[in-house]
Amino acid sequence: MEFAEVVRKRRMVRNYDPDRPVPPEVVDRLLEHAVRAPSAGFSQGWGFLVLEDPADRERFWTVTGPDGGAMTNWLAGMSRAPLIVVPHSNRAAYLDRYAEPDKGWTDRDEKRWPVPYWDVDAGMASLMMLLSAVDAGLGACFFGIPPERTGAYRESFGVPAEFVPVGALTIGYRAPDRRSPSLKRGRRPQTEVIHRGRWGG
Repeated sequence: MEFAEVVRKRRMVRNYDPDRPVPPEVVDRLLEHAVRAPSAGFSQGWGFLVLEDPADRERFWTVTGPDGGAMTNWLAGMSRAPLIVVPHSNRAAYLDRYAEPDKGWTDRDEKRWPVPYWDVDAGMASLMMLLSAVDAGLGACFFGIPPERTGAYRESFGVPAEFVPVGALTIGYRAPDRRSPSLKRGRRPQTEVIHRGRWGG
């Protein structure tokens, strides 16, 4: 598939065919592409939890879902995905990396960072997986883990304290689903979001 077509076809998919697992070689390709994402200082301070086993996926939805296990339409479709990948960022890896001699900083002061590049880079790795899924004929969706559920998620899957989940991705073969009502807002025109030479110019 041409790259421009991959970009045009990418959208968040919220319903999957539960009877079609993602082939192992495709899972490997998604992860290989994820770790090709850029990272500040080549810190590569990310970690990916891959959940393919049905029991693991069910546990994920149990610990991250609404109280009482309420099955909304969204959760009903999302939970059919045969693959969940949770990308994590590791702030310490970046602070350590930039305290190394070749970077010229002598401390690990977080104030040196205008934005948290550990999260930015994990987001870039996530986008690589989203695009790779489309290229492989799959659908995918990136979504957040509710903050009040992060502790239960960590405990359930043994996630080390230094790794923070930046979200999660469901991946699989698309099933018919309802397009997000947010799309009715339309895409903002380029004239509003792109500024050439000077902001607003």
